[in-house]
Amino acid sequence: MDNIALMIDHTLLKPEATRAEIKNLCSEAKKYKFKAVCINPFYVKYCKDLLKDTDVKIATVIGFPLGANTTEAKVFETKNAITNGADEIDMVINIGSLKNKDFDIVKKDIEEVVGAAGKNKLVKVIIETSLLNHEEKIKACQLSKKAGADFVKTSTGFSSGGATSEDVKLMKSIVEDKLEVKASGGVRDIESAKNMIENGATRLGTSSGVKIIKELLNKK
Repeated sequence: MDNIALMIDHTLLKPEATRAEIKNLCSEAKKYKFKAVCINPFYVKYCKDLLKDTDVKIATVIGFPLGANTTEAKVFETKNAITNGADEIDMVINIGSLKNKDFDIVKKDIEEVVGAAGKNKLVKVIIETSLLNHEEKIKACQLSKKAGADFVKTSTGFSSGGATSEDVKLMKSIVEDKLEVKASGGVRDIESAKNMIENGATRLGTSSGVKIIKELLNKK
């Protein structure tokens, strides 16, 4: 747990986020040595400048938060984000197509984004667990694995629910060691962070990273 900072994607995705708030996010990420900042595509270039000469990665979101964009739009967003300096791509699956059992569409959607990101960039696939039943969660993880993604991620944080330890455990059991799991949405304190990690998460998407690290330090 001592390296928990290196599991945190320090996140600010609210639509009203200001330049000053994004600057503060990057300052905190540098101070606490978080793994990445996770921000909307508009701020990628700004964060790249703020975080140059640091080890903090820049993650951004694609097809966010609904996942219902066309694949072509997601591919353009991905390429644009990479050009602007993104290191990691958090994409939302086509949730409707998954529910329609149009699995080829879902898989191709992920594959195209993986291809657009390139070999040296991580792709995390947001499956939005709160909108899926048990079988759909399993299928989403299987499709992400087949499509060549690096992570499966629980949630956008903008739907009806966030990460649960049960979902993280299920997702990890499906992807095994082929992919990693990112828990996102509702990870607000050290106890919930530890719970997610114990159930298989290796990355945490949270806006409460500073609070989590301070709680961890206070317990020592």
